[in-house]
Parts: sequence; C-alpha cells; structure tokens
Amino acid sequence: MLQLFKKYKSVLRFILIFLGSYFLLSIFYNTYLDLSVSQKYYPDFFTHLVAIQSEAVIETFGYPARISPNPNEPSMNLYVNDLFLARVVEGCNSISIIILFVSFVLAFVSKLKTTLLFLFAGAVIIYVMNVIRIAILTIGIYEYPQHAEFLHSIVFPLIIYGTVFILWIVWVRIFSKATTYGTQI
Repeated sequence: MLQLFKKYKSVLRFILIFLGSYFLLSIFYNTYLDLSVSQKYYPDFFTHLVAIQSEAVIETFGYPARISPNPNEPSMNLYVNDLFLARVVEGCNSISIIILFVSFVLAFVSKLKTTLLFLFAGAVIIYVMNVIRIAILTIGIYEYPQHAEFLHSIVFPLIIYGTVFILWIVWVRIFSKATTYGTQI
C-alpha cells in the first residue's frame, strides 16, 4: 500500500490540492454571497459589475443597451433596444470559473511570484472574456433570436471554458514545475 502512495504521490498531491483549494475557495465565495445582500449592488457586487460592464460593451458595439434589477429573482435584466434578452445571474459573473482555474493552477504550483502573476493575469483574462462573451451573446440573441438556445448552451460556454483550458495548458506546459508519473508535463 505504501508503494502505491509513493508511486502515485504526485497524482494524489494534485487531487488533494485541487479539491482542497476548490472546496475552501467555494466556501469563501458562498459566504461572500450570503453576506453580500445589497440594494445598491443587486444581486451581489460582482454580478452587478458584470452586468454594468456587459451593458457598456454592448453599447460600444453600437447597440443601445440598459440593465435593470429583476424584481422576481436575484439577477439583472439586460435589454437591447428596450427588448429584454438576457438575465445576468450569479453564475454569469465568472467567479466560479475563476475558482476552478485557481484551484487547478495551485495544484501545479510553481515559484510563488510566477504562480501569483499567472493567477492574477488568468483571472483578469477569464473575467474580461466573460464580459465580452455576455455582450456578444446578448447581441447574438438580438440579431439571431432563432439561434438563442444554441448560442447560450453551446457556443458561449465553449468560449469561456475554452479560455480556461488554454490557460491551463499554458500553465502546465510553460510555467509549472509539477511532474506527474515521474515525467515533466
């Protein structure tokens, strides 16, 4: 049994660090959500901020946009030309995806400075891609309402998760010093 632990030490280390950091960060985030009830930044600060920034990006593309709090659920309604097109809910603010990204990078930790810089840069890239994704999704639904389900369910999750996957590949191939099964990844 001890030989198995020694043989798969790096794999077990990855799993424990990944799951541990994901669990802890998720607890912190859920605590934040529980404590962040606010009328000013409804439904929570990050979701509100993403809605405001998505509205600004839509307007940058030349479409008149506006947001308003949804009175029936914790979300922000997003309109183009006064046509309700999308809801920005807590799951749209990219924080859960950033937590997943951070957990993976920590599981393949490198030098402290390199790790912290990559975590910061990656989180910013994911956040910005998410805002752009929401804006383009909303415009796409406005222009092509018949493809709304395809855009929301397939194309735009692919964009955000594809971004995370590419960042992970860059981290493991270029910056990480982690090894698995005794070989450099």
